[in-house]
Amino acid sequence: MRIVVPRQPTARLSDAWRHCVGTGRLDLALRRDYQESLDLVQREIGFRHIRGHGLLSDGMGVHRPYDYAGERRVRHAFTYVDQVVDAYLSMGIAPFLELGFMPSGLASGDDTVFWWKGNVTPPRDEKEWADLVRAVIGHLVDRYGIDQVRRWPIEVWNEPNLAPFWPAGQDAYHRLYEVTSLAVKEVDAELQVGGPSLAPGYEDEWIQCFAEFVEARDLPIDFVSRHAYSSGPVQPVPFGAHQTLMPASALLEQFGAPRQQLAGTGLADLPLHITEFNSSYRPDNPVHDTAFHAAYLAPVLANGGDLADSFSYWTFSDVFEEVGIPTAPFHGGFGLLTHRQIRKPTYHLYTFMAEMGEQVLARGEDHLVTRHGDGRVTVLAWSPADPAGGDPVDGHTVRLSLPVGAPDAQGSAYARRRSVSEDAGNPWAAWCEMGRPLAPGNRQLDALREAAEPARSHRSVPVAGGRADVDLVLGRNEVTLLELTPVVDETPEWWSDDRLFGLGGEDADASVNRP
Repeated sequence: MRIVVPRQPTARLSDAWRHCVGTGRLDLALRRDYQESLDLVQREIGFRHIRGHGLLSDGMGVHRPYDYAGERRVRHAFTYVDQVVDAYLSMGIAPFLELGFMPSGLASGDDTVFWWKGNVTPPRDEKEWADLVRAVIGHLVDRYGIDQVRRWPIEVWNEPNLAPFWPAGQDAYHRLYEVTSLAVKEVDAELQVGGPSLAPGYEDEWIQCFAEFVEARDLPIDFVSRHAYSSGPVQPVPFGAHQTLMPASALLEQFGAPRQQLAGTGLADLPLHITEFNSSYRPDNPVHDTAFHAAYLAPVLANGGDLADSFSYWTFSDVFEEVGIPTAPFHGGFGLLTHRQIRKPTYHLYTFMAEMGEQVLARGEDHLVTRHGDGRVTVLAWSPADPAGGDPVDGHTVRLSLPVGAPDAQGSAYARRRSVSEDAGNPWAAWCEMGRPLAPGNRQLDALREAAEPARSHRSVPVAGGRADVDLVLGRNEVTLLELTPVVDETPEWWSDDRLFGLGGEDADASVNRP
């Protein structure tokens, strides 16, 4: 059955998918490979904000206690902060600030998380913590200007509902939020502060109690945040993890949950930011590297903006070390890019989204159709991706009647198509075929980058009555981008394909040859 796509737009396409992207801890941004990767992402996709852990951890060197004249004092140092933020802004991306983790010189305990040992305990001195928050935010305002910093959301901590990130419990987080949010607003009342940055799996009561606390204490809050993942329990293997997956719709359900849970509270209508999302929450799950992953997440990118003001892919790059230094170029990392800038299939899903138009013409379970202001029509289509492990669908077909040009237009459209699938734009498959080399040589890296290129094709499509009929036959786990541009035919009237090899008769070119 052919789907007749309406001519009139039904909505504007949300760009919530590009509002923010995740990163490993912030001091990784000092590395060359990291900056080269982010520069590539910004040129080809263009995110507005970037969020990562560790702004206040020891690796950034901000909180520097010392003793002088028998008195404990603190120096706030911004050497690395400035280098990181300068690098971000030079590439057209601004911080989405996460205030954490605890500097060891201010921590009340020794509990840490990750290979790099971020301290997750409350401050032993709330006044010193508030001074630290004011100093960091105030420095950013002084260096980059209040108008700019007011556009940078400031999130209080990370996943406090999980003991590995906050063993002190919910009441202690409420107190941390109170002290922190008030300190932020002391710098400037119009700065955006929010939370509670919850991990999936929390009971409704967690976020509802947070809302009650904020309202009862009349605390500042400018947005609500949570995270979304769709994976099950970990099945560990050496240097990796495997997990079951829920349907992709589970991610969309998580995106929409806070507004339902906060209905009737003063937080109900606040902007909602999903400050982390992915399939697996493990940075060593090979599903992240596959063509399946792009097809699985396509409906999330196509529809997530209806449910949240932003949803931040975790993360842009495999320059990431939560469970240690990666041991292979494909190790199941979160990133859209591997080390050394090999584009994964999900990277191309994002570049395809970056080329969609602003007018939504149609959406379905396997497609999104948009139109640009200049008349180009773009179609994002994807194969069904079964997280239950069923055989990939080969030959799934999306049949569309697309409006092209004026309602009575006749002629043709130029059809440009790019695709990633099991057989195209799949460097992980090429790496497997190479024997999974742990340290590929330069020729192998070149081959992997070549394998990461999408399949490309072009053709002419007839237009009759302002419509073009297209049948998109999709391969296994394919995501495809089709762009139709109305053709203005400028072919000379004397042109004939027969003449290409000098086969045209005298009558055909007599008028051209006469003086």
